[in-house]
Amino acid sequence: MPAADFSLDSVSVLLVWTAIAIYALAFIAYAVDLARRSDLALQQKDAATDAARSRELVGAASVAGTGASGAVASDAGGSAISRVRAEEDAAAVNLAARPGARRRYLWARIGTSLTVLGFLFHVAADITRGIAAGRVPWSNMYEFALTGTMLIVAVYLVVLLRYDLRFLGTFITGLVTVLLGATAIWFYTVVVPLSDPLKSVWLVIHVFVASLATALFALAFALSVMQLLQARRERLAIAADAVAAEERDAEASVVAETPANPVRTGPRFLRTLPSADALESLAYRFAIIGFIFWTFTLIAGSIWANDAWGRYWGFDTKEVWTFVIWVLYAGYIHARATRGWRGTRSAWLSIVGFTAVMFNFTIVNMFFKGLHVYSGLN
Repeated sequence: MPAADFSLDSVSVLLVWTAIAIYALAFIAYAVDLARRSDLALQQKDAATDAARSRELVGAASVAGTGASGAVASDAGGSAISRVRAEEDAAAVNLAARPGARRRYLWARIGTSLTVLGFLFHVAADITRGIAAGRVPWSNMYEFALTGTMLIVAVYLVVLLRYDLRFLGTFITGLVTVLLGATAIWFYTVVVPLSDPLKSVWLVIHVFVASLATALFALAFALSVMQLLQARRERLAIAADAVAAEERDAEASVVAETPANPVRTGPRFLRTLPSADALESLAYRFAIIGFIFWTFTLIAGSIWANDAWGRYWGFDTKEVWTFVIWVLYAGYIHARATRGWRGTRSAWLSIVGFTAVMFNFTIVNMFFKGLHVYSGLN
């Protein structure tokens, strides 16, 4: 193995901090995009309200006697679901649109461009760390986090070619900025030679596939969080309009002049996002792909353990938690596919699964003893 090049490692660290700074700028741009989406959603709501009120005026003028209130109430009662679905249908069309046909959210485009730039510096940092060490750059916590966060961004950017998930940009860049910053501050270790168990081709395969699975789980986690927010907004919007419909039914004579009190249903930018069902479907797809990679990780780890220690399974802490994560995601996929666990229940299973992944990477690596003590921390 070539001698460690510590000067090249210093270049890698500089590239890491440059990537962090650019990701932070991308986070700000994406945050501005969400704020602008909120303004757009408010404008759309005002336009929809004006159109609905015009229809009510026409209906009230054309219907005489006691039939008037019934006509107005019927129109109002059906407006809740139809309006929510119309918003989400428009968002769903944009979700599946090719890059050239998507809505031109300026700040989202700026955020994506900055994310690509930060990713290039991130890749350069990872490569220079590997060259400095003379091996693949994922043999300790610092290097695994460096590569893992890089793959999270890579998966996000690749998925953008198929789905318009730029509304996740704030979450993805924020998460990567925090994780990468914490990695550079607390997990950094100088380049050291590999220990004997790590001198295997399985280091290249097993750990890289685990990193890729983690990146896919992170994307599923982000979509599940958005799903919960969107599901809550849908429930509140429909409930609020149902109450408003009852009020209009009781006071049909003044409905045209008296607007309903506004009800908060969550962040306004959610109006520009697909439905909770669409978000859940996407999260499920990414979780399934991640689960396939994690299954391979579990199998490859057992084969590697047999080569290194002469047994396939030994109830080592890391092995146990890898299996626990596999069980959690297997339960999530099985419950959704066969038991009909959809909506908020499936979203929470996805969130619990990713929480276990992060627990395995941080707490288990730093505070639990076992054969998998490769954090590199003292």
